[in-house]
Amino acid sequence: MARSPVWASRPKTRGVVLDVIRAARSISRVELATATGLTGATISEVVRELLGDGLVVEAGRGAPTGGKPRTMVQLNPPARYGVGVQLERNACVIVVVDLAGRPVARTSFHGVSSMPPEQALPLVASRVDALLTTAGVDREKVLGVGLVSYGPQDRGTGVLLTPQPTEEWYDYPVAPRLAESLGLPVLLDNDAAAAAIGEYWMGAVDPHSTYGCFYMATGIGGGVVVAGEVYRGSSSNSAEIGHISIDVNGDECPCGNVGCLENYAGPSALVRQALAMPDLARRLALDPAADDFLTEFARIAAAANAGDPEARELVERSARYLGHAAVTVSVLFDLDAIVLAGQSFAVAGSIYQFVIQQELDRRLFARKAHPVRVVPAVNGSDAAAIGGAILVLQSELILGRSEDGTRPVPAVAVEAP
Repeated sequence: MARSPVWASRPKTRGVVLDVIRAARSISRVELATATGLTGATISEVVRELLGDGLVVEAGRGAPTGGKPRTMVQLNPPARYGVGVQLERNACVIVVVDLAGRPVARTSFHGVSSMPPEQALPLVASRVDALLTTAGVDREKVLGVGLVSYGPQDRGTGVLLTPQPTEEWYDYPVAPRLAESLGLPVLLDNDAAAAAIGEYWMGAVDPHSTYGCFYMATGIGGGVVVAGEVYRGSSSNSAEIGHISIDVNGDECPCGNVGCLENYAGPSALVRQALAMPDLARRLALDPAADDFLTEFARIAAAANAGDPEARELVERSARYLGHAAVTVSVLFDLDAIVLAGQSFAVAGSIYQFVIQQELDRRLFARKAHPVRVVPAVNGSDAAAIGGAILVLQSELILGRSEDGTRPVPAVAVEAP
């Protein structure tokens, strides 16, 4: 049976106050009233509830302001936890984060993509259970699991709408099945959207800004965040930048479009291009039979970083294609910044960051009005898994639920039975 929500009488007000405390790191009640527009009496009552639930703690006195020093409050990180599970084409990453969004445990393993979901999801559940046990995390403090993967998806029902990694995964209710195995609520979301909101939660970007997140692991995804909320579109499948068409006469993509960015600039594309260059393939010992594109791509990226001219040319060409996409997305959403997240950017990020920034500075329509900064993700290669765990925290503690007990968009979860 799923546990009752941790909030009490005023979920929205509690969520607002808790989010301000989280963002401020340490703040007084007077400052909370100013920041939220709530009355001092309301702030005192909400903070008292949060203290009683153990979600916040008092943290000494603030700097003198001419009167009695104010008592500061801050999050109590070990009060609650979220679990993030990232299902990639080649691997599964599991992280546990505390209430502040800081990772406290991590594991990863291969082989899930080669299994049918009926076999893979119980294995994932067993690894989650083992990680919580090893980390010594009280299961009663775990709010749920953020399951993140590439799209498209039906987040409301927790169903994948892609035949990858195999046809058996198409239209499979991954979130309900994982919730059954774990006995915890499971929220399904896009990996790039999760990475994007994780950057916001960790304070890597201006909380009032509009920014994009380009996510590259084995494929290319994207997310756009406006003032702390992911832009979802009509079916929560927005900003799939890997499927922006960059060649109207290009090859057909499995998604149904033609000339998709991912087929020119993604890791698998670079591996194919490198294998077509015999000297480079031989120098890097690339395996034409390998199905782990991330490992092969990492070899190309390492060679590019070391100054190999052919490898560098491939990575820079990929970066220019991504720069083209960055200009397109920035024009559409008038972005302030673009965050580069995911395993592939973690190994070749400096090249991508430089080239994409160069393209934006040269070609962006709004460049004279304001710059668009390109920055690396603070959460590194685990950005999507960490973001998935943070989405759970945000869903349960910040967004709250409506009077009928359901969560509002953008956070939809499937409860454990």
